[in-house]
Amino acid sequence: MKVAVLGAGAIGAYVGAALHRAGVEVHLIARGEHLAVMRKSGVRVLSPRGDFTAHPNTTDDPREIGPVDHVFLGLKANSYAAAGEMIKPLLHETTSIVAAQNGIPWWYFHRLPGPYQGYRIESVDPGGAVTAALPLDRAIGCVVYAATEIEEPGVIRHLEGTRFSIGEPSGELSPRCVELSEAMIAGDLKCPVEADLRHDIWVKLMGNVAFNPISALTRATMAGICRHRSTREVVVTMMRETVDVARRVGCDPRISIERRLAGAERAGEHKTSTLQDLEKGKPLELDVLLAAVVELADLTGASVPTLRAVHAVTDLLDEQVRLVASA
Repeated sequence: MKVAVLGAGAIGAYVGAALHRAGVEVHLIARGEHLAVMRKSGVRVLSPRGDFTAHPNTTDDPREIGPVDHVFLGLKANSYAAAGEMIKPLLHETTSIVAAQNGIPWWYFHRLPGPYQGYRIESVDPGGAVTAALPLDRAIGCVVYAATEIEEPGVIRHLEGTRFSIGEPSGELSPRCVELSEAMIAGDLKCPVEADLRHDIWVKLMGNVAFNPISALTRATMAGICRHRSTREVVVTMMRETVDVARRVGCDPRISIERRLAGAERAGEHKTSTLQDLEKGKPLELDVLLAAVVELADLTGASVPTLRAVHAVTDLLDEQVRLVASA
């Protein structure tokens, strides 16, 4: 099996190192000092499960790799539309694209029976630009439950979790999903193939939809948000509104809001990815987390006043971040 990891950051390099340890031919696509160190010394993974170093192939040019069996996307979802030219050299007739993203994916209504089958979510696939870059029939969904960070160039700190749930948009147990799952498991990761990956998407999104934007607005950690009584109530309201939207598009998240809150609280003084992006002056990945849920509320007639208000102010925050970055 041959796998390319496009966006070999914290998650991408961790997955690539694990797959390489399983004997897979892995090619990491990265840039800058992170790439330079990985070229020289490999990927060093520091983990409570045991440290290890892997030496996969590394490059900043996909043309050096050629076609692969699977492309693992470690990019932020707001980079997908621009990834087409990087993806093209990696594709053969049956190459899959495994999108390890938070939030609602561009393929969400692809091959999903019901009244919204084939609906394109404008907030995550504006003008069909993401679908053009990442063809729907190549998509394998992936929900990430692992937490990692780049401690320094070439060094990945694995904090917790090893589960990467994957699944076809159609729900079928495809040979390509089974193949990838077996390789991930051989690399000491958990990788169940889910018949209903959309359920996992909504369960994770229940937390992301609230904690990520609120953390950016307040600079608070997940535990800090939970400890503050009034903000905790806002989180509960946002989760309730999100569950209502999920049910209206045919998915009923099988987890209570209190249990979801407790899980977030256990994360402790953890900064969400959105807060980390804000602190680095990067654009905020809110379209797939928040704007998409508001769009689906409009589509289905759900009332989401709290989601709508938080989206408005964080959208303005993102606009200000982009203005500063472009100055």
